[in-house]
Amino acid sequence: MHTILGAGGAVANALTRELTDHNETIRLVSRKPIETTGKNITWKKADLLNYTEVLEAAKGSTVIYLCAGLVYDKAIWRQQWPVIMQNVIKVTKATGARLIFFDNVYMYGLVNGPMTENTPYHPSSEKGKIRATIANMLMDEVKAGNIRATIARAADFYGTDSKNSFLDIMVLDKYAKKGKAQWIGKTTVKHNFSFIPDMGRAMFLLGQSPESDNQVWHLPTAPALTGKQFIELAANIYQVKPRYMAINKLLLFMAGLFTKVVMGTVEMYYQYNHDYIFDSSKFEKAFNFKPTSYADGLKQMSETLYRRS
Repeated sequence: MHTILGAGGAVANALTRELTDHNETIRLVSRKPIETTGKNITWKKADLLNYTEVLEAAKGSTVIYLCAGLVYDKAIWRQQWPVIMQNVIKVTKATGARLIFFDNVYMYGLVNGPMTENTPYHPSSEKGKIRATIANMLMDEVKAGNIRATIARAADFYGTDSKNSFLDIMVLDKYAKKGKAQWIGKTTVKHNFSFIPDMGRAMFLLGQSPESDNQVWHLPTAPALTGKQFIELAANIYQVKPRYMAINKLLLFMAGLFTKVVMGTVEMYYQYNHDYIFDSSKFEKAFNFKPTSYADGLKQMSETLYRRS
């Protein structure tokens, strides 16, 4: 049984579709009910902060995927992420399941050059420090031989089914509505974006490959482009003029005074003001996986979620 903790989010949904397409038995675990279809998929209510509930939900699992997303607030992350990770580690031990943790790159901090699986942790933000702490918690258990676990990391992503990403909200949705895009930071620096369907397929492949356990993987992501290149590509696909407004750190901070989630982005501004190069060549070679190009990914988005009559 494949158990998804934190079901209902973009990556969890993409993974669910992959598992369903391959006729796997799936258990979705979340606090809020999720409608399920098909005989091989069930839903179980559990709060990831409650060990007993998580253990009950995960009984019988062969693979557990931790795909949880918390409110974008460093105080909540500091309080809840270590508890969640400790609970999931204990559940992994109790069930004997393999664990795959979907992670980001915040723990690396500002990196001069490509981010690889061997990049040391030098977080530049409070959220990055928390991510480093929980990643170390997990891999310390792996090194001790207590569990079999994998960390699967992605860059900032796009292609969500809820328009819940920087690129989706501030560029694609704006152009779909014939508006002006917004871009955080410098449009002259490079940045990668991971395509959500690729993340679902990659997580599925890791789940099917026990030999991939006990290490970090960067999930398949197309090479970085500059912000200007993204804007021009998106505008061409959505058939609009490449109009945009660049948002600097001061503007971001001012907006954050009225919106807490935006304020949470201010400490991550370094990611948009310097080159952000995410290297996924290890995964691509191991699994013979070619990431979806930005042209193809944006075209898919324009034809589905962002279609306008």
